[in-house]
Amino acid sequence: MPVTPNASPAGSGLIPKPRLSLVQIFFMSFGFLGVQFGFALQNGNASRILRSFGADVEQLPMFWIVAPLMGMVVQPIIGHYSDRTWNRVGRRKPYFLLGAILSSAALVFLPNSAAVSSVIPALWIGAGMVMIMDASFNVAMEPFRALVADNLPDTQRTSGFAIQTFLIGVGAVVGSELPGFLARNGFSQEAGASGVADNIRYAFYIGAAVFIGAILITVFFSKEYPPAEYEQYHGKTDAAAEKAGLGAIFKDFSRMPKTMRQLGLVQFFSWFALFSMWVFTTDAVATHVYGLSPDDARSVAYNNAGNTVSSAFGTYNLVAAVYALCLPLIAKFLGRKGAHAFSLAAGGLGLISIYFIKDPAMLTYSMVGVGLAWASILSMPYVILSGSIPAGKLGIYMGIFNFFITLPQIVNGVAGGWIVKHLYNGQPIYAIVLAGFFMLCAAVSVLFVYDAGSIRIKAAK
Repeated sequence: MPVTPNASPAGSGLIPKPRLSLVQIFFMSFGFLGVQFGFALQNGNASRILRSFGADVEQLPMFWIVAPLMGMVVQPIIGHYSDRTWNRVGRRKPYFLLGAILSSAALVFLPNSAAVSSVIPALWIGAGMVMIMDASFNVAMEPFRALVADNLPDTQRTSGFAIQTFLIGVGAVVGSELPGFLARNGFSQEAGASGVADNIRYAFYIGAAVFIGAILITVFFSKEYPPAEYEQYHGKTDAAAEKAGLGAIFKDFSRMPKTMRQLGLVQFFSWFALFSMWVFTTDAVATHVYGLSPDDARSVAYNNAGNTVSSAFGTYNLVAAVYALCLPLIAKFLGRKGAHAFSLAAGGLGLISIYFIKDPAMLTYSMVGVGLAWASILSMPYVILSGSIPAGKLGIYMGIFNFFITLPQIVNGVAGGWIVKHLYNGQPIYAIVLAGFFMLCAAVSVLFVYDAGSIRIKAAK
Protein backbone atom coordinates (compact mmCIF):
# COMPACT_ATOMS: atom_id res chain seq x y z
CA MET A 1 0.00 0.00 0.00
CA PRO A 2 1.21 3.57 -0.53
CA VAL A 3 2.99 5.08 2.38
CA THR A 4 3.98 8.45 1.04
CA PRO A 5 2.05 11.27 2.69
CA ASN A 6 0.59 13.91 0.41
CA ALA A 7 2.32 16.79 2.08
CA SER A 8 5.51 16.17 0.06
CA PRO A 9 7.91 16.54 3.00
CA ALA A 10 11.55 17.34 2.46
CA GLY A 11 13.54 14.31 1.35
CA SER A 12 10.52 12.41 0.00
CA GLY A 13 11.58 12.87 -3.63
CA LEU A 14 8.12 14.11 -4.58
CA ILE A 15 7.33 17.26 -6.51
CA PRO A 16 5.13 19.65 -4.51
CA LYS A 17 1.65 19.89 -5.99
CA PRO A 18 1.10 23.20 -7.81
CA ARG A 19 -1.31 25.67 -6.28
CA LEU A 20 -4.55 26.10 -8.19
CA SER A 21 -6.32 29.37 -8.92
CA LEU A 22 -9.70 30.13 -7.37
CA VAL A 23 -11.31 29.68 -10.80
CA GLN A 24 -9.80 26.21 -11.14
CA ILE A 25 -10.98 25.23 -7.65
CA PHE A 26 -14.42 26.65 -8.45
CA PHE A 27 -14.91 24.56 -11.59
CA MET A 28 -13.43 21.47 -9.92
CA SER A 29 -16.15 21.63 -7.23
CA PHE A 30 -19.03 23.07 -9.25
CA GLY A 31 -20.75 19.70 -9.62
CA PHE A 32 -21.36 19.72 -5.89
CA LEU A 33 -23.83 22.57 -6.45
CA GLY A 34 -25.99 20.13 -8.40
CA VAL A 35 -25.53 17.33 -5.86
CA GLN A 36 -26.66 19.56 -3.02
CA PHE A 37 -29.53 20.98 -5.08
CA GLY A 38 -30.85 17.43 -5.25
CA PHE A 39 -30.10 16.74 -1.58
CA ALA A 40 -31.97 19.91 -0.55
CA LEU A 41 -35.07 18.83 -2.45
CA GLN A 42 -34.87 15.39 -0.86
CA ASN A 43 -34.17 16.64 2.66
CA GLY A 44 -36.86 19.30 2.61
CA ASN A 45 -39.60 17.36 0.83
CA ALA A 46 -39.14 13.58 1.04
CA SER A 47 -40.88 13.35 4.41
CA ARG A 48 -43.95 15.24 3.23
CA ILE A 49 -44.07 13.24 -0.01
CA LEU A 50 -43.99 9.99 1.98
CA ARG A 51 -46.58 11.41 4.41
CA SER A 52 -48.84 12.26 1.46
CA PHE A 53 -48.48 8.64 0.30
CA GLY A 54 -49.74 7.46 3.71
CA ALA A 55 -46.69 7.16 6.01
CA ASP A 56 -47.21 7.88 9.73
CA VAL A 57 -44.79 10.31 11.37
CA GLU A 58 -43.19 7.62 13.55
CA GLN A 59 -42.59 5.53 10.40
CA LEU A 60 -40.54 8.20 8.67
CA PRO A 61 -37.14 7.24 10.17
CA MET A 62 -37.58 3.67 8.92
CA PHE A 63 -38.11 4.92 5.36
CA TRP A 64 -35.15 7.28 5.63
CA ILE A 65 -32.88 4.58 7.04
CA VAL A 66 -32.54 2.96 3.63
CA ALA A 67 -30.64 5.99 2.35
CA PRO A 68 -27.69 5.82 4.79
CA LEU A 69 -27.59 2.05 4.41
CA MET A 70 -27.05 2.55 0.70
CA GLY A 71 -24.39 5.16 1.41
CA MET A 72 -22.57 2.82 3.76
CA VAL A 73 -22.34 0.22 1.00
CA VAL A 74 -21.88 2.44 -2.05
CA GLN A 75 -19.30 5.02 -0.96
CA PRO A 76 -16.46 2.65 0.07
CA ILE A 77 -16.93 0.67 -3.14
CA ILE A 78 -16.88 3.81 -5.30
CA GLY A 79 -13.87 5.10 -3.38
CA HIS A 80 -12.05 1.77 -3.79
CA TYR A 81 -12.53 1.66 -7.55
CA SER A 82 -11.99 5.37 -8.17
CA ASP A 83 -8.52 4.97 -6.62
CA ARG A 84 -7.82 2.40 -9.34
CA THR A 85 -9.50 4.02 -12.37
CA TRP A 86 -8.08 5.95 -15.27
CA ASN A 87 -9.71 6.33 -18.69
CA ARG A 88 -10.46 9.04 -21.23
CA VAL A 89 -13.00 10.65 -18.92
CA GLY A 90 -10.63 10.66 -15.95
CA ARG A 91 -10.19 9.07 -12.55
CA ARG A 92 -13.03 10.39 -10.37
CA LYS A 93 -15.16 11.92 -13.14
CA PRO A 94 -16.68 8.69 -14.53
CA TYR A 95 -18.27 7.98 -11.18
CA PHE A 96 -19.88 11.30 -10.50
CA LEU A 97 -21.10 11.45 -14.11
CA LEU A 98 -22.83 8.09 -13.72
CA GLY A 99 -24.24 9.20 -10.36
CA ALA A 100 -25.66 12.36 -11.94
CA ILE A 101 -27.55 10.42 -14.59
CA LEU A 102 -29.07 8.02 -12.05
CA SER A 103 -29.85 10.81 -9.57
CA SER A 104 -31.64 12.90 -12.16
CA ALA A 105 -33.81 9.93 -13.13
CA ALA A 106 -34.72 9.30 -9.46
CA LEU A 107 -35.63 12.97 -8.94
CA VAL A 108 -38.10 12.74 -11.82
CA PHE A 109 -39.67 9.46 -10.70
CA LEU A 110 -40.06 10.06 -6.92
CA PRO A 111 -42.98 12.55 -7.05
CA ASN A 112 -44.67 10.35 -9.67
CA SER A 113 -44.60 7.15 -7.62
CA ALA A 114 -48.41 7.06 -7.50
CA ALA A 115 -48.48 6.42 -11.26
CA VAL A 116 -47.85 2.73 -10.59
CA SER A 117 -49.92 2.51 -7.39
CA SER A 118 -52.29 0.06 -9.07
CA VAL A 119 -49.47 -2.49 -9.00
CA ILE A 120 -47.46 -1.50 -5.90
CA PRO A 121 -48.55 0.94 -3.16
CA ALA A 122 -47.24 4.45 -3.87
CA LEU A 123 -45.66 4.58 -0.41
CA TRP A 124 -43.38 1.67 -1.17
CA ILE A 125 -42.50 2.94 -4.63
CA GLY A 126 -41.71 6.33 -3.06
CA ALA A 127 -39.54 4.73 -0.40
CA GLY A 128 -37.72 2.77 -3.11
CA MET A 129 -37.12 5.95 -5.08
CA VAL A 130 -35.66 7.60 -1.97
CA MET A 131 -33.31 4.63 -1.68
CA ILE A 132 -32.25 4.78 -5.33
CA MET A 133 -31.93 8.56 -5.18
CA ASP A 134 -29.62 8.49 -2.19
CA ALA A 135 -27.51 5.67 -3.60
CA SER A 136 -27.10 7.71 -6.79
CA PHE A 137 -26.29 10.86 -4.80
CA ASN A 138 -23.54 8.91 -3.04
CA VAL A 139 -22.09 7.69 -6.34
CA ALA A 140 -21.95 11.30 -7.53
CA MET A 141 -20.74 12.83 -4.27
CA GLU A 142 -18.01 10.56 -2.94
CA PRO A 143 -15.39 11.21 -5.67
CA PHE A 144 -15.61 15.00 -5.17
CA ARG A 145 -14.01 14.82 -1.72
CA ALA A 146 -11.16 12.72 -3.11
CA LEU A 147 -10.79 15.00 -6.14
CA VAL A 148 -10.11 18.03 -3.93
CA ALA A 149 -7.58 16.06 -1.89
CA ASP A 150 -5.99 14.72 -5.12
CA ASN A 151 -5.40 18.12 -6.64
CA LEU A 152 -4.72 20.54 -3.79
CA PRO A 153 -1.67 20.87 -1.54
CA ASP A 154 -2.20 20.89 2.24
CA THR A 155 -1.99 24.67 2.37
CA GLN A 156 -4.98 25.06 -0.01
CA ARG A 157 -7.24 22.34 1.31
CA THR A 158 -9.09 24.48 3.81
CA SER A 159 -9.84 26.96 1.02
CA GLY A 160 -10.69 24.15 -1.40
CA PHE A 161 -13.21 22.51 0.88
CA ALA A 162 -14.56 25.95 1.83
CA ILE A 163 -15.28 26.79 -1.82
CA GLN A 164 -16.86 23.38 -2.20
CA THR A 165 -19.06 24.12 0.82
CA PHE A 166 -19.95 27.54 -0.63
CA LEU A 167 -21.19 25.86 -3.82
CA ILE A 168 -23.03 23.27 -1.74
CA GLY A 169 -24.73 26.15 0.08
CA VAL A 170 -25.75 27.91 -3.13
CA GLY A 171 -27.27 24.73 -4.54
CA ALA A 172 -29.04 23.96 -1.29
CA VAL A 173 -30.46 27.48 -0.94
CA VAL A 174 -32.04 27.41 -4.38
CA GLY A 175 -33.20 23.82 -3.97
CA SER A 176 -34.76 24.55 -0.59
CA GLU A 177 -36.51 27.72 -1.74
CA LEU A 178 -37.74 26.34 -5.06
CA PRO A 179 -40.99 24.65 -3.88
CA GLY A 180 -42.10 27.82 -2.07
CA PHE A 181 -41.11 29.99 -5.04
CA LEU A 182 -43.17 27.87 -7.41
CA ALA A 183 -46.13 27.96 -5.01
CA ARG A 184 -46.00 31.75 -4.93
CA ASN A 185 -45.97 31.84 -8.72
CA GLY A 186 -49.09 29.90 -9.53
CA PHE A 187 -48.18 26.23 -9.04
CA SER A 188 -50.80 24.36 -7.04
CA GLN A 189 -50.18 23.18 -3.48
CA GLU A 190 -53.16 20.83 -3.58
CA ALA A 191 -52.25 17.14 -3.61
CA GLY A 192 -54.01 15.95 -6.75
CA ALA A 193 -54.36 12.45 -8.14
CA SER A 194 -50.59 11.92 -7.87
CA GLY A 195 -50.68 12.66 -4.13
CA VAL A 196 -47.96 15.29 -4.63
CA ALA A 197 -48.62 18.99 -5.21
CA ASP A 198 -47.53 20.55 -8.52
CA ASN A 199 -45.06 22.91 -6.85
CA ILE A 200 -43.18 19.89 -5.45
CA ARG A 201 -43.28 17.84 -8.64
CA TYR A 202 -41.94 20.62 -10.86
CA ALA A 203 -39.27 21.52 -8.29
CA PHE A 204 -37.98 17.95 -8.60
CA TYR A 205 -37.98 18.16 -12.42
CA ILE A 206 -35.93 21.37 -12.30
CA GLY A 207 -33.62 19.75 -9.73
CA ALA A 208 -32.93 16.86 -12.10
CA ALA A 209 -31.83 19.27 -14.86
CA VAL A 210 -29.66 21.34 -12.52
CA PHE A 211 -28.04 18.21 -11.06
CA ILE A 212 -26.77 16.81 -14.33
CA GLY A 213 -25.92 20.25 -15.75
CA ALA A 214 -23.67 21.14 -12.80
CA ILE A 215 -21.87 17.79 -12.99
CA LEU A 216 -21.20 18.29 -16.70
CA ILE A 217 -19.55 21.66 -15.97
CA THR A 218 -17.06 19.94 -13.68
CA VAL A 219 -16.50 17.15 -16.20
CA PHE A 220 -15.74 19.55 -19.06
CA PHE A 221 -13.96 22.41 -17.24
CA SER A 222 -11.74 20.73 -14.65
CA LYS A 223 -8.72 18.47 -14.98
CA GLU A 224 -7.34 15.45 -13.23
CA TYR A 225 -3.69 14.47 -13.14
CA PRO A 226 -2.94 11.48 -15.42
CA PRO A 227 -1.22 8.52 -13.69
CA ALA A 228 2.40 9.49 -14.47
CA GLU A 229 1.94 13.06 -13.28
CA TYR A 230 -0.11 11.94 -10.27
CA GLU A 231 2.80 9.72 -9.14
CA GLN A 232 5.17 12.70 -9.25
CA TYR A 233 3.06 14.42 -6.58
CA HIS A 234 1.85 11.43 -4.54
CA GLY A 235 4.30 8.59 -5.08
CA LYS A 236 3.75 5.18 -6.61
CA THR A 237 1.17 2.66 -5.52
CA ASP A 238 2.55 -0.86 -5.39
CA ALA A 239 1.21 -3.39 -7.89
CA ALA A 240 -0.42 -5.58 -5.23
CA ALA A 241 -2.46 -2.67 -3.92
CA GLU A 242 -3.59 -1.76 -7.43
CA LYS A 243 -4.89 -5.28 -8.05
CA ALA A 244 -6.51 -5.75 -4.64
CA GLY A 245 -10.19 -6.68 -4.74
CA LEU A 246 -13.06 -5.48 -2.58
CA GLY A 247 -11.64 -7.46 0.34
CA ALA A 248 -9.03 -4.72 0.66
CA ILE A 249 -11.78 -2.43 1.98
CA PHE A 250 -11.92 -4.46 5.20
CA LYS A 251 -8.13 -4.35 5.57
CA ASP A 252 -8.11 -0.60 5.05
CA PHE A 253 -10.94 -0.24 7.56
CA SER A 254 -8.90 -2.06 10.21
CA ARG A 255 -5.89 0.20 9.49
CA MET A 256 -7.72 3.53 9.48
CA PRO A 257 -5.63 6.44 10.80
CA LYS A 258 -5.97 7.56 14.41
CA THR A 259 -7.43 10.89 13.28
CA MET A 260 -10.23 9.13 11.41
CA ARG A 261 -11.18 7.03 14.44
CA GLN A 262 -11.37 10.14 16.61
CA LEU A 263 -13.36 12.07 14.03
CA GLY A 264 -15.77 9.14 13.94
CA LEU A 265 -17.21 10.15 17.32
CA VAL A 266 -17.59 13.76 16.19
CA GLN A 267 -19.37 12.62 13.04
CA PHE A 268 -21.67 10.29 15.00
CA PHE A 269 -22.99 13.11 17.18
CA SER A 270 -23.20 15.54 14.23
CA TRP A 271 -25.05 13.29 11.80
CA PHE A 272 -27.41 11.81 14.40
CA ALA A 273 -28.50 15.40 15.00
CA LEU A 274 -28.78 16.23 11.29
CA PHE A 275 -30.86 13.13 10.58
CA SER A 276 -33.34 14.09 13.30
CA MET A 277 -33.54 17.61 11.90
CA TRP A 278 -34.24 16.46 8.33
CA VAL A 279 -36.77 13.81 9.30
CA PHE A 280 -38.73 15.53 12.06
CA THR A 281 -38.55 19.31 11.54
CA THR A 282 -41.57 19.53 9.23
CA ASP A 283 -43.82 17.66 11.66
CA ALA A 284 -42.25 19.37 14.68
CA VAL A 285 -42.99 22.81 13.23
CA ALA A 286 -46.45 21.80 11.99
CA THR A 287 -47.53 20.49 15.40
CA HIS A 288 -45.49 22.55 17.89
CA VAL A 289 -45.48 25.93 16.10
CA TYR A 290 -48.55 25.85 13.84
CA GLY A 291 -50.65 23.75 16.24
CA LEU A 292 -51.75 21.26 13.59
CA SER A 293 -52.72 17.65 14.15
CA PRO A 294 -50.57 14.80 12.80
CA ASP A 295 -53.63 13.81 10.76
CA ASP A 296 -53.41 17.03 8.71
CA ALA A 297 -50.56 15.73 6.52
CA ARG A 298 -52.48 16.19 3.23
CA SER A 299 -53.87 19.64 4.08
CA VAL A 300 -52.89 23.00 2.61
CA ALA A 301 -52.00 24.17 6.14
CA TYR A 302 -49.54 21.30 6.48
CA ASN A 303 -48.05 22.17 3.08
CA ASN A 304 -47.66 25.76 4.26
CA ALA A 305 -45.76 24.50 7.30
CA GLY A 306 -43.65 22.36 4.96
CA ASN A 307 -42.88 25.39 2.80
CA THR A 308 -41.84 27.31 5.93
CA VAL A 309 -39.45 24.52 6.86
CA SER A 310 -38.12 24.24 3.31
CA SER A 311 -37.45 27.99 3.26
CA ALA A 312 -35.82 27.79 6.69
CA PHE A 313 -33.59 25.03 5.37
CA GLY A 314 -32.74 27.43 2.56
CA THR A 315 -31.72 29.96 5.20
CA TYR A 316 -29.29 27.61 6.91
CA ASN A 317 -27.81 26.73 3.55
CA LEU A 318 -27.46 30.41 2.62
CA VAL A 319 -25.71 31.08 5.93
CA ALA A 320 -23.51 28.05 5.29
CA ALA A 321 -22.56 29.31 1.82
CA VAL A 322 -21.38 32.66 3.18
CA TYR A 323 -19.84 31.27 6.34
CA ALA A 324 -17.86 28.69 4.36
CA LEU A 325 -15.85 31.50 2.78
CA CYS A 326 -15.00 32.76 6.28
CA LEU A 327 -13.88 29.38 7.63
CA PRO A 328 -10.27 29.60 6.39
CA LEU A 329 -9.83 32.87 8.30
CA ILE A 330 -11.59 31.53 11.41
CA ALA A 331 -9.46 28.38 11.27
CA LYS A 332 -6.37 30.55 11.05
CA PHE A 333 -7.19 32.16 14.42
CA LEU A 334 -8.98 29.35 16.26
CA GLY A 335 -7.31 26.40 14.57
CA ARG A 336 -9.17 23.80 12.54
CA LYS A 337 -10.55 22.04 15.62
CA GLY A 338 -11.50 25.29 17.34
CA ALA A 339 -13.35 26.54 14.27
CA HIS A 340 -15.28 23.30 14.00
CA ALA A 341 -16.13 23.24 17.72
CA PHE A 342 -17.42 26.83 17.61
CA SER A 343 -19.58 26.09 14.58
CA LEU A 344 -21.05 22.89 16.02
CA ALA A 345 -21.93 24.66 19.28
CA ALA A 346 -23.80 27.33 17.31
CA GLY A 347 -25.75 24.60 15.52
CA GLY A 348 -26.68 22.88 18.76
CA LEU A 349 -28.02 26.08 20.29
CA GLY A 350 -29.95 26.83 17.09
CA LEU A 351 -31.72 23.47 17.17
CA ILE A 352 -32.60 23.71 20.85
CA SER A 353 -34.04 27.19 20.31
CA ILE A 354 -36.77 25.77 18.01
CA TYR A 355 -38.55 24.47 21.12
CA PHE A 356 -39.14 28.03 22.28
CA ILE A 357 -40.53 29.35 18.96
CA LYS A 358 -44.18 30.38 18.70
CA ASP A 359 -43.94 32.56 15.59
CA PRO A 360 -42.98 30.56 12.43
CA ALA A 361 -40.92 33.54 11.20
CA MET A 362 -38.53 33.04 14.11
CA LEU A 363 -37.45 29.70 12.67
CA THR A 364 -35.15 31.67 10.38
CA TYR A 365 -33.05 32.81 13.34
CA SER A 366 -32.69 29.27 14.67
CA MET A 367 -31.39 28.20 11.29
CA VAL A 368 -28.54 30.72 11.41
CA GLY A 369 -26.77 28.60 14.03
CA VAL A 370 -27.54 25.44 12.06
CA GLY A 371 -26.00 27.08 8.99
CA LEU A 372 -22.71 27.67 10.82
CA ALA A 373 -22.62 24.03 11.87
CA TRP A 374 -23.58 22.75 8.40
CA ALA A 375 -20.82 24.71 6.67
CA SER A 376 -18.26 23.34 9.07
CA ILE A 377 -19.57 19.76 8.95
CA LEU A 378 -19.22 19.77 5.18
CA SER A 379 -15.65 20.99 5.19
CA MET A 380 -13.61 20.89 8.41
CA PRO A 381 -13.73 17.11 9.09
CA TYR A 382 -12.45 16.50 5.56
CA VAL A 383 -9.74 19.13 5.91
CA ILE A 384 -8.58 17.51 9.15
CA LEU A 385 -8.90 13.99 7.74
CA SER A 386 -7.16 14.55 4.40
CA GLY A 387 -3.85 15.39 6.08
CA SER A 388 -3.70 11.95 7.72
CA ILE A 389 -4.50 9.73 4.71
CA PRO A 390 -1.88 8.13 2.41
CA ALA A 391 -2.27 9.60 -1.08
CA GLY A 392 -3.08 6.36 -2.90
CA LYS A 393 -5.89 5.66 -0.44
CA LEU A 394 -7.74 8.97 -0.63
CA GLY A 395 -10.77 7.53 -2.40
CA ILE A 396 -11.22 4.46 -0.24
CA TYR A 397 -10.67 6.29 3.05
CA MET A 398 -13.04 9.08 2.07
CA GLY A 399 -15.55 6.33 1.33
CA ILE A 400 -14.90 4.51 4.60
CA PHE A 401 -15.23 7.82 6.44
CA ASN A 402 -18.83 7.81 5.20
CA PHE A 403 -19.46 4.97 7.69
CA PHE A 404 -19.34 7.59 10.41
CA ILE A 405 -22.01 9.57 8.57
CA THR A 406 -24.34 6.68 7.76
CA LEU A 407 -24.07 4.71 11.03
CA PRO A 408 -25.60 7.43 13.25
CA GLN A 409 -28.40 7.88 10.73
CA ILE A 410 -29.09 4.15 10.79
CA VAL A 411 -29.14 4.11 14.60
CA ASN A 412 -31.49 7.09 14.56
CA GLY A 413 -33.64 5.49 11.88
CA VAL A 414 -34.05 2.32 13.94
CA ALA A 415 -34.66 4.03 17.28
CA GLY A 416 -35.86 7.53 16.40
CA GLY A 417 -39.45 6.74 15.47
CA TRP A 418 -39.93 4.46 18.49
CA ILE A 419 -38.55 7.17 20.78
CA VAL A 420 -40.88 9.82 19.33
CA LYS A 421 -43.92 7.56 19.62
CA HIS A 422 -43.32 5.99 23.04
CA LEU A 423 -41.03 8.36 24.95
CA TYR A 424 -42.06 11.70 23.46
CA ASN A 425 -45.76 10.78 23.20
CA GLY A 426 -45.82 11.48 19.47
CA GLN A 427 -44.28 14.98 19.81
CA PRO A 428 -41.38 15.25 17.32
CA ILE A 429 -40.22 18.61 18.75
CA TYR A 430 -38.34 16.70 21.44
CA ALA A 431 -36.35 14.85 18.76
CA ILE A 432 -35.16 18.28 17.60
CA VAL A 433 -34.14 19.25 21.14
CA LEU A 434 -32.17 16.00 21.51
CA ALA A 435 -30.50 16.75 18.17
CA GLY A 436 -29.33 20.08 19.60
CA PHE A 437 -27.73 18.41 22.60
CA PHE A 438 -25.99 15.88 20.35
CA MET A 439 -24.56 18.74 18.29
CA LEU A 440 -23.11 20.23 21.50
CA CYS A 441 -21.54 16.84 22.29
CA ALA A 442 -19.89 16.90 18.86
CA ALA A 443 -18.46 20.35 19.61
CA VAL A 444 -16.77 19.04 22.75
CA SER A 445 -15.46 15.81 21.22
CA VAL A 446 -13.73 17.51 18.26
CA LEU A 447 -11.36 19.27 20.65
CA PHE A 448 -9.71 15.90 21.39
CA VAL A 449 -8.96 14.99 17.74
CA TYR A 450 -5.34 14.68 16.56
CA ASP A 451 -4.87 16.97 13.52
CA ALA A 452 -1.73 15.72 11.75
CA GLY A 453 -2.05 18.04 8.75
CA SER A 454 -2.20 21.16 10.91
CA ILE A 455 0.89 20.05 12.80
CA ARG A 456 2.72 19.45 9.51
CA ILE A 457 1.84 22.92 8.18
CA LYS A 458 3.10 24.54 11.39
CA ALA A 459 6.32 22.55 11.17
CA ALA A 460 6.86 23.69 7.58
CA LYS A 461 6.68 27.30 8.75
